Amino acid sequence: MSVDWNWVLIVVGALLVLVEVALGGFAGFDLVLIGSSLALGGALGLLFHSTTTGLLVASALCLLYIAAGRRWVKARIRSQTIPSNTDAVVGQRAMVLVRVAEHEPGQVKVRDEVWRAVPAPGSGPFDPGTVVTVHGVDGVTLQVR
Repeated sequence: MSVDWNWVLIVVGALLVLVEVALGGFAGFDLVLIGSSLALGGALGLLFHSTTTGLLVASALCLLYIAAGRRWVKARIRSQTIPSNTDAVVGQRAMVLVRVAEHEPGQVKVRDEVWRAVPAPGSGPFDPGTVVTVHGVDGVTLQVR
């Protein structure tokens, strides 16, 4: 009994795609594209009745993806961080509503939001009405200066 390598390429390619789906994209979409390359090579090999064609196409597509396509795919699926509300307030000016001292957290108003605040290290107490700058965020407490 002879092994038809085109069918082997198709089955292995399909298995790689299924493994990627089962992992939930853990491999970064690599297995899907390599599996698709193998399956396409096997399908073309069957179409042209040539094992050599199937192996060459599968090999060329895999090498092309690894050499050039991988960087492009990684750049497209890379998650970009979006500043959260806490990240967006750093550097903003705030108005002190309730006295802010080292051992006496107070309240400041940034834009239209009221936040709990403590002085940043090395800065003194701030009385109500003082305009301060948000230096950092520690949990839900702003550090002001």
